[in-house]
Amino acid sequence: MNLDTPTNTVLYAIEETIKAYRKLSFKNIASVVKGITVDQALILIIIDKNELTQTELADLIFKDYASITRILNLMIQKEYIIKTTNKNDRRKTKIKITQKGINTIKMLNPVIKKNRETALRNISTHEQVKLYETLSKITQNCKF
Repeated sequence: MNLDTPTNTVLYAIEETIKAYRKLSFKNIASVVKGITVDQALILIIIDKNELTQTELADLIFKDYASITRILNLMIQKEYIIKTTNKNDRRKTKIKITQKGINTIKMLNPVIKKNRETALRNISTHEQVKLYETLSKITQNCKF
């Protein structure tokens, strides 16, 4: 492999892989639930299992605060979630999933499982572990 050009680097391959997986995910998710994005589906699944602040959620899905605010507002409009204000600290809000959001998660779970199986087909558990370890090292190298 010629590593002389930016498009022939491991980092470019990682970016290409992420984009391919997001495209696959979007296509399959859209075939089951119309009008939901990959990020919105991810947020639903995350907040179903965790009680997080908006800032924690933004950090977890690699979005800035303004982007997560826009995404959450769209999800409120689509009736996937509601936000309630903390009675003790009005600056804090709690994000709750609506019944529509819960139903959406149930429809998406098999799709997400299929997406992962498709993406990881022919990759052994050992290879997945090694890849995870390598990617974690790259992440640590990039932190200041």
